[in-house]
Amino acid sequence: MNNMFNFDKRILYVILAIFVLRNIVTRLTNTDSLLMLIITLPAILIAITFHEFAHAFAADKLGDNTPRSQGRLTLNPLKHIDPVGFALLIVAGFGWGKPVEVNPTNYKRNISMTKADAIVAFAGPLMNFVLAIISTIILAVLLKYELLVSLSTRAMWIILVFIMELVLINVGLGLFNLIPLPPLDGSKILNHFLPTNARNWLQQNQFVLYIIFVVIWITGIASLIISPCIQGVVKGLFTLVGNIFSINLKVILQLFGI
Repeated sequence: MNNMFNFDKRILYVILAIFVLRNIVTRLTNTDSLLMLIITLPAILIAITFHEFAHAFAADKLGDNTPRSQGRLTLNPLKHIDPVGFALLIVAGFGWGKPVEVNPTNYKRNISMTKADAIVAFAGPLMNFVLAIISTIILAVLLKYELLVSLSTRAMWIILVFIMELVLINVGLGLFNLIPLPPLDGSKILNHFLPTNARNWLQQNQFVLYIIFVVIWITGIASLIISPCIQGVVKGLFTLVGNIFSINLKVILQLFGI
């Protein structure tokens, strides 16, 4: 994302803290669930870090040195973590990182500001989709050439879970951020394709759209919309990669209840 929330985040922190604490307490009573949380955390860090780095990299290439001057042109996860978005990824499977700040006036003049903004915005979700594809290919290679058979059942399970979490979280992060509501990346992408009047209306109603975003998130509407999309994309990705490598990856999806 390229915009900051323009309202007090403390309410979000309180609500999310309740969800996170409930999630952690539930996991603490189940050893396998706790282990899954531990495995999931690195996958979340990877997804967020590469997502935000992609924003910074795209902006830098388009002439804006703001991300570079703020130390965001890095793969150091500590530079890209947003507490709310990180926690939401843990409990819900989708969320966001610390927004990369850009200055559109610094963009090169060979393209419009709205187009440059759209490119920078799309770079994050695109990176997540690329990571999901790479992770699926790695899974296919490991299974096709039986590279996991020498490992213990526990070790094999941990590797499979980690790769599946990489795929699911990256697809979830990519799709969630494509929702065309500020402050998500989708709003910047949509903004480029809108006529001037519609674009001005969006700019004048930023706060209202923020509220709509918060409502669909807190009420679970976002999850109802995104979860089926995540499963659909992952199933399509596994089918495509499975066909390319002549291996049935649907068995893995069934194993994880997808």
